[in-house]
Amino acid sequence: MLMRLWWRGRTNPGYRQRIFERFGRIPHRPQPGGLWLHAVSMGETLASVPLVNAFIKQHPDVPVIITTTTPTGSEQVKKQFGSRVYHMYMPYDLPWFLERLIRSIRPSLLVIMETEMWPNLLACCEKNHIPVVLANARLSEKSAAGYAKLTKITPAMMSSFTKIAAQYESDGERFVTLGLDPKKLAVIGSIKFDAHVPPGSEEKGMILRKEWGESRTVLALASSHPGEDERVLALYPALSKVCPDLLLLLVPRHPERFEGVTNAAHNQHLRVHRRNQGPATSAVQVYVADTMGEMFTLLAAADLVLMGGSLEKHGGHNPIEPAALGKPTLIGPNYLNFSTIVDNLVAEDALAVVDNVDNLEAALSNWLTSTEQRIAMGNKAKHVVDANKGSVERLLALINKHLDARKRARSVY
Repeated sequence: MLMRLWWRGRTNPGYRQRIFERFGRIPHRPQPGGLWLHAVSMGETLASVPLVNAFIKQHPDVPVIITTTTPTGSEQVKKQFGSRVYHMYMPYDLPWFLERLIRSIRPSLLVIMETEMWPNLLACCEKNHIPVVLANARLSEKSAAGYAKLTKITPAMMSSFTKIAAQYESDGERFVTLGLDPKKLAVIGSIKFDAHVPPGSEEKGMILRKEWGESRTVLALASSHPGEDERVLALYPALSKVCPDLLLLLVPRHPERFEGVTNAAHNQHLRVHRRNQGPATSAVQVYVADTMGEMFTLLAAADLVLMGGSLEKHGGHNPIEPAALGKPTLIGPNYLNFSTIVDNLVAEDALAVVDNVDNLEAALSNWLTSTEQRIAMGNKAKHVVDANKGSVERLLALINKHLDARKRARSVY
């Protein structure tokens, strides 16, 4: 375990810090009876922001404990909530580490964001009579098939959940197929539709536009993975012929890729600027966003968004963030992790799917040169997001119900 942390720390030094927390030794001792929320990384942490803020507003005296697995998730907890919550790393999924954590925080309820299902974590919570809610739960066909093979583990995990709040009926049906009691299932929609655009994001986006040249057309590749930046960079010469003022905004998913993406742009003999270098000029052709947690600001500066994780087989990334800003968005053929959300947006002409990456150049050229078409798609996207809000309120009501039941049980005891 220590060797793995050291190895990952080569590219992200955060893995070499606060190591004792990985083994259940934590720096905080909150009052018992708090809400424990686990958000594995940055994406889950950002998705939880509206929920946590609403909970704190309703329960200012109840401690909120947030655990994450990755340093980027940890950074986002500090940035979004500061001292309003207790934060620590989730220990490895072994009973003696988890028991140590549970004894230290003594929560009333554990809320796990999205898809994190660890057998020892669930077993330890069941042993200590801690209700567990899987919130904003999603389960793709591929993941469900994988869990179905674990016949000695998966049914036990399903029985350990107090409630699973699934995003859509299809997700819920897969959990039931794996052994979940249908009475434990609630379908509440995706809380990501309640995405809160941070105040000032659009204004900061306009400042970036002024640096680059307000009249330029900006194509953003958001949350990119290896191979995707290189693919889009290779298309830049052709795209710049149909859109001569084109600026390519690259937003890598992981910080360890910042340097590699920059080098890939240089290899294409393009004029590159990194965000951490300070203000750019109108001469820049490729802008590499080498910061974390600024996605809304960056997307606000774009005219067209291409979602990363979808050109290669990574299951895609959340298209709701650009949609919430009213940005026209394209996604590649690999969007398994967000299939229902993508289907809903496509049905309303609020998102376009590039079914084959070989057709990417033609699709990008079409949308980059169709201003009215882009504006229409962006408006529809924002409308769909606004129409699907309310999942946070439904999830909060479910959490309150279980907290109240826990309080009543304690008072009787």
